[in-house]
Amino acid sequence: MPTTNGLDASFELTKHAIALKAQSIDFVMRYYSHNATKNLSLAEARALSDAGLEIGVVWETSGTHSGFFNRLQGLADGSAAYQLAANSIGQPAGSTIYFAVDYDPSLADINSPISAYFSGISDAFDTASNGASSYRIGVYGSGLCCKTLLANKLAEMSWLSQSTGFAGSKDYASSQSYNLIQYLPTKITVDDGDSLSVDLDATNGARPAGLFTIL
Repeated sequence: MPTTNGLDASFELTKHAIALKAQSIDFVMRYYSHNATKNLSLAEARALSDAGLEIGVVWETSGTHSGFFNRLQGLADGSAAYQLAANSIGQPAGSTIYFAVDYDPSLADINSPISAYFSGISDAFDTASNGASSYRIGVYGSGLCCKTLLANKLAEMSWLSQSTGFAGSKDYASSQSYNLIQYLPTKITVDDGDSLSVDLDATNGARPAGLFTIL
């Protein structure tokens, strides 16, 4: 499986879909959250798919400090993300929903509040699906966070943050254990000279990333 090139953006990409594909972008990472203006919509998902772009999704709200993470938050976020995927988008079975740990957590943080959070996500998925969850759980974060949660079977997929100074990130990148990797922010020009500020990403050709398209 070849490596593919993509980007992530917290804004709608509908009108740029064809131009992005023309610039050799293969996939886009979009958001689920409590903020409707940030979220992937069904119309956008259809436009991206029609343009030949694959889609990935990440749940991200306020996961920038250890105090955010606990089991109850995981239950709430897991339930909300699952409902958006299944009921609003029709995200296909077998694809992934990534959940963001958007800071540099210590191992103690990962093993306690963050692990409790991801355990809550898993239970929320089971509840929403009567024990037959359609979606795989992924983590976006540091190398140490990704490696630990996968080793403890609290996530199946990992998207390595571009913050290479975070704990374990350089080693995790070198090991190519990730499913997705994020690179530094950049600006790309599309359509009639519009400039988009985005982060570039790539898949790991040896590991599927849980991306999808819809009809």
